[in-house]
Amino acid sequence: MKAAAKAAFGDDSLEGKVIAIQGIGNVAYNLCRHLHEEGAKLIVTDINKEAVGRAVEEFGATAVDPNEIYGVECDIYAPCALGAVINDDTIPLMKAKVIAGAANNQLKDTRHGDIIHEMGIIYAPDYVINAGGVINVADELYGYNRERAMKRVETIYNNIEKVIEIAKRDGIPTYKAADRMAEERIERMRNSRSQFLQNEHHILSRR
Repeated sequence: MKAAAKAAFGDDSLEGKVIAIQGIGNVAYNLCRHLHEEGAKLIVTDINKEAVGRAVEEFGATAVDPNEIYGVECDIYAPCALGAVINDDTIPLMKAKVIAGAANNQLKDTRHGDIIHEMGIIYAPDYVINAGGVINVADELYGYNRERAMKRVETIYNNIEKVIEIAKRDGIPTYKAADRMAEERIERMRNSRSQFLQNEHHILSRR
């Protein structure tokens, strides 16, 4: 979110930013806590009234009806519940400059990524911004080390910056830029492996 904010507002500080958070589950609750600590102003919604009440009481959040969250005046919209929330019905209501949240499959259709791109909204692709969970689990393959896992999680900031950079470089929406970034990394790995094998073959042929 901070990386996307930096691209939209010039710096990554979230102090004073109005952030609309849709869904107050475990992930979003911790997001609210971090945002509150940084001085952001929160607007929250959830069908779970108890979760909403907790966010209002603990973080001074403003509560709105679930159907109102799409059109509130805010700097950042953070979908953290249902998928497909960026769609034909919700896009015309949106006033945010950034979309960055924990929900999966936020675009109902890829064309909606094109539409918000044309509107000048910076979208942090969900599978890039949500990589922390996968990184954390993957670290267990090497014998879980929290410090190592957290260092890898911190690279998500750089990955979002890279996605935005590619989007600007190639004049494409960020959801397409995320795929392009992955493809470019795979190609680099393939070329690196090919070069390694060529070097090995050259060494062996000289023996």
